[in-house]
Amino acid sequence: MTGSSGRAGFVERHGLWDDAAREAAAEMLRRIEADGIEVVRFSFPDQHGILRGKAVTAGEVAGALAGGVSMTSTLLVKDTAHKTVPPVFRPGAGIGAPELTGAADFLMVADPATFRALPWAPATGWVLCDIRWPDGRTIPYSTRDVCRAMLARVAERGWDYVAGIEVEFHIFRLEDPRMEAHGAGQPAAPPEVSLLTHGYQYLTEIRLDELDPILAVLRRALVALGLPLRSLEVEFGPSQVEVTFQPGGGLESADAMILFRNAVKQVCARHGYHATFMCRPKIENVFASGWHLHQSLREVETGRPLFMPGEEDGEALLSSLGRRFAAGILEHARAASVFTTPTINGYKRFKPFSLAPDRAAWSRDNRGAMLRILGGAGEPGTRIENRAGEPAANPYLYLASQIASGLDGIDRQADPGAATETPYEADAPPLPTSLIEAVSALRADETFEKALGAPFVDYICMIKEAEIARFLSDVTDWEQREYFRIF
Repeated sequence: MTGSSGRAGFVERHGLWDDAAREAAAEMLRRIEADGIEVVRFSFPDQHGILRGKAVTAGEVAGALAGGVSMTSTLLVKDTAHKTVPPVFRPGAGIGAPELTGAADFLMVADPATFRALPWAPATGWVLCDIRWPDGRTIPYSTRDVCRAMLARVAERGWDYVAGIEVEFHIFRLEDPRMEAHGAGQPAAPPEVSLLTHGYQYLTEIRLDELDPILAVLRRALVALGLPLRSLEVEFGPSQVEVTFQPGGGLESADAMILFRNAVKQVCARHGYHATFMCRPKIENVFASGWHLHQSLREVETGRPLFMPGEEDGEALLSSLGRRFAAGILEHARAASVFTTPTINGYKRFKPFSLAPDRAAWSRDNRGAMLRILGGAGEPGTRIENRAGEPAANPYLYLASQIASGLDGIDRQADPGAATETPYEADAPPLPTSLIEAVSALRADETFEKALGAPFVDYICMIKEAEIARFLSDVTDWEQREYFRIF
C-alpha cells in the first residue's frame, strides 16, 4: 500500500503503530465509507499549537494511512507571522539541522484513534498526526512528542498526569474580513469586528442569552466531536466567554484543546463571527483572557489521588508530594512562561489586582495567586490550578512545562514555603513582564534544558527571538504619539 508520499508501507516498515492503532485505522476506513466521508484533513500541531496539514480525498486515505503524508519542513521553523526563521537553503538550515536543508519533506503519520467527522464541514473527516523524518525517526521539534515524553516520565513512576482545561476567549461579530489585496501580508490586516455583548455583567443569564445563538451552535459542534465539555459561561469582559472541560489524561486533554480552538474558530467563521484566543485584543474596554490549567497526579494501579492531603499532612493544603510538585512549578515559573505565555501580547495580562497573577505565589482558593489550590483533606479532586497561562499557548508545551517543573520539585524535595492570603503583596519572584524577559529566563534554566533537551530549548528560543526582533523593529502607535510631535 502506497501513501501520498510515495513510500509504500512507511508506517509498518518503521514500526510506528501498535495493534490498537492498526485496529483504529481499520475502523477509520470503515467509518469513512459508511458515513460518506469525501475528504479527510490530516493535521499536526506545530510549534505554536496551530494545526497544519493537507486534505486527502477518501480514495487516497488508505494509502495516506500506510505511507504517511508529506509536508514541507519549513513549517517547523515558522514564527507567528508564518515567516521562516532560519536560512533553510544553507547547510543544516543554519542551525545544524541537516533534515531542514533545502526545505526538504517530513511525514505526517496519522493517529487513527483521533479520527472524527467534522459536524460543521459536510462530508469531511479529521485526524491528528504525529510527525516523522523520512527515515522514521521522531522529529525533535514535535511538540506532541515532547509532551508524550514528559508523560512517559510520569508513567515510569506509576502515576498518571490529569489535566483539566478552563479557558477564556472572545467572540465578536465579523464586520469586515479585510480581504482587499493591500491588506494581505505577513501578517495580514486584522478583521474589523464589533461586540456581541457589552460585558461587565459576569455570569448573568441575560448576557448568556444574548450569546446563546452562537454558543448553541458551538455547544452542538463540540459535543458532536466528543470533546469532554462541561460548561459554556459568560466571562467578565465584553464578548468574552469561558469554556471548561472534564479532567482527563494529559495527552488527551492537550489533543482536546487543539481541536477545540480550531473548532471554535472555524464554526464561528462559518456563521459570521470572529473568535480569537489572543490574550488581550486591542479593542476598547475588552478584558484580557487566561487559560487556567488544573492539574494533579494519581496512582495508576489504585487510582489514588496523590495531591489529596492525608492524616500525616495535618492541615496542609496538599499532600507532601503535591507541595513538592507545586514548589517546582513556582521555582521554574519564570522560565516556563515561554510555554505558558508564549506571545508578546500575553504579558500585558500580568497585572496586580486584576484576577491575573503578577508573581509566582500560591494560595488556597485565591484567584489572585498564580497557583490556586482547590480541594483538601478528603477531597479526591484536590488539584493545582495554574492561572498564568494564556489561551494561545501550545497545550503540549504548556503541559510539558508543568510536568518538567513539578517532577523537578519532587525529585529535589522542594518546599513551596507558606501559602499566602495576599498574593499581590507576597514576597515571591515576579513573573516576567515581557517575552524578552521570559526567553532570557528559559535560556538560564538548566531544568528545562535537561528535561526537554538543549536543542529543543534553543529551537523554541530561536523562534521567539525572531518574533521579538520583528516586534522591536516595528514603529508602534505609542511611539508615534509620544515622539512625532514633541521632537
